[in-house]
Amino acid sequence: MTPLLQLERLHTYYGHIHALRGIDLVVNQGEIVTLVGSNGAGKSTTLRTISGLAKARFGNVMLNGETITNKKPHEIASLGIGHVPEGRRIFPLLTVRENLEIGAWSSKADNRHMLMRMEEMYGLFPRLKERVAQKGGTLSGGEQQMLAIARALMSEPNILLLDEPSMGLAPVLVEGIFEIIQRINERGTTILLVEQNALMALEVANRGYVLQTGEVVLNDNAQSLMNNDMIRRVYLGEN
Repeated sequence: MTPLLQLERLHTYYGHIHALRGIDLVVNQGEIVTLVGSNGAGKSTTLRTISGLAKARFGNVMLNGETITNKKPHEIASLGIGHVPEGRRIFPLLTVRENLEIGAWSSKADNRHMLMRMEEMYGLFPRLKERVAQKGGTLSGGEQQMLAIARALMSEPNILLLDEPSMGLAPVLVEGIFEIIQRINERGTTILLVEQNALMALEVANRGYVLQTGEVVLNDNAQSLMNNDMIRRVYLGEN
């Protein structure tokens, strides 16, 4: 079976910094796959290279077996890849509704379909419906994260790239975000997840990859990674 997303020997540089050093990665349709690693390991760079925000110097990014390496970000988005970047990056001066409308641009949906999608997002994120006319910059951190995810889902992506969705959120909100991630997946969206909370990420994931200094050093199913002594010690905080 052809993977939904596949990276082959991917190398990415920031100037002279060799950020990704030959990454191989597979995400199959319907999975949640997580990237585990310390700060600077290359997790966010992997997502940015997939979505065209960072340029690969060598290697391939393939979607459904077709090479999409270094296409422009808007072209990649139109092919069915949604990206929720680290830091949310919502439009702070636009309302919740306006942020969602912008998210629908790549789906080629007519106005009626866009409104239906918006209602689906309000069903998934009831808080956003309560804040529909409120400017994005006035939302709480948790609400902004919901808006960022909903905006990406408006384009009906086949795969959603999530970069640190729990960053800066109170523990009670983190749990809610991960419940939403599972619900999104259950509705049919494949997810590639970068998350600082390795335990929470592995609990919802099917499989995981461990990155160190731009290289994959371990990959396995999520349960095996949670039982791995090195993972438990380094990333789960156990002695």
